[in-house]
Amino acid sequence: MLTENTSSIGDVLPESDTPSSLRQWLSVAAVTLGAFAFVTTEFLPVGLLPYVSRELGVLPGTAGLMVTTPGIIAAISAPGLMLGAGRMDRRHVFLLLTAMLLASNLLSAFAPNFGVMLVGRALLGAALGGFWTLATSAARRLVEPRDAARAMATILTGVTCATVIGVPLGTFIAGLASWRVSFMATGGLVAVALIAQLLMVPSLPSSTALRFSDLTKLLKQSHSRKSLLMVALVFAGHFASFTYVTPFLLGDAHLDISTITWLLLGFGVIGFVSNFAASATVVKNLKMTTATMIFILAAALLLMPVFQHWQLGVSAIVLAWGIAFGALPLCFSVWIQRATPDQPEAGSALFVSIIQLAIAAGSLVGGTVVDRAGIRADFLLGGSLSLLGLVALLSIGARKETASAVPVPCNATPE
Repeated sequence: MLTENTSSIGDVLPESDTPSSLRQWLSVAAVTLGAFAFVTTEFLPVGLLPYVSRELGVLPGTAGLMVTTPGIIAAISAPGLMLGAGRMDRRHVFLLLTAMLLASNLLSAFAPNFGVMLVGRALLGAALGGFWTLATSAARRLVEPRDAARAMATILTGVTCATVIGVPLGTFIAGLASWRVSFMATGGLVAVALIAQLLMVPSLPSSTALRFSDLTKLLKQSHSRKSLLMVALVFAGHFASFTYVTPFLLGDAHLDISTITWLLLGFGVIGFVSNFAASATVVKNLKMTTATMIFILAAALLLMPVFQHWQLGVSAIVLAWGIAFGALPLCFSVWIQRATPDQPEAGSALFVSIIQLAIAAGSLVGGTVVDRAGIRADFLLGGSLSLLGLVALLSIGARKETASAVPVPCNATPE
């Protein structure tokens, strides 16, 4: 995932003939396992909403706060951690954030009521923003310079695997046992990741710290603001609907839970393929590729209620949705690299923050619409927001070519 980002990094690091050791690659594997656990935990509620809302006695829209809450907190922690932990050993940061993730899963698994559940999800948010701001930047320090690109690609593979395997597997476990078992199983995965990081991740002394003025300077640039607005609208549109896709497929499309599990698995698999397919065109024609994928996303969301009584049609639309969103994180990653060439850390932190805000706002507004107007209206909202994102994209003018030549590490998750 995000292959354009990883290959660019290798171009700027000094080459060396020294190969990375097995222990160095094991440290990369430990961080990759953490990435898998973080993404699985973040989006696990998407497949569990009907179960959680029924057992804890809340409406499906209210249950969507399980996605909204960590998104809001992660949006703050992404730049906040970079500003506040600039001198802290990155190894200690990784261990602290992963321990918080473990606590989040355990609280969620044993939550006696919805309030405790939200506390657990808030812990996830506090850890999430910091993890994604640090994980990919640490990749180049875990291995020899010649292997930096491969190391980052490996860590980001954890994101893709969580999308393809983690979330559908959680839904499957909930169907066999309960949603609490799904959180406990994810907690076990986090515990393994924590032990692996404790044993394998070396000391990572801090480098230069991000300054608050770097963030404000970036936000004053029109091109950067429009780029972030585009990303926010599209992610908000996606998650306004995706958060409630399981209740829609159950109640409106009348699919059984087994079919939904396989369909969500297909969503992830086809998104994985789409990501690699888009990498062949995104550099040559970034704007056209991004516009095409946003259009497919908007069309899928708007057509979902129209074909709700045709199960084959709904299934095809879900897969088309997977094609679009599978490619969009890559498109946006490369776009933000080109939009913020002079301030890579600031651009990366703001990118993580705006994505998390969009996830939170999209799921929150979507939940309000679901409770008051129904899930079909929520899909119309998601499609409309995506179309506005397309308008924002088309309004962005060309940037000087020199800007795109500077590689910038992007530290965000494309679900």
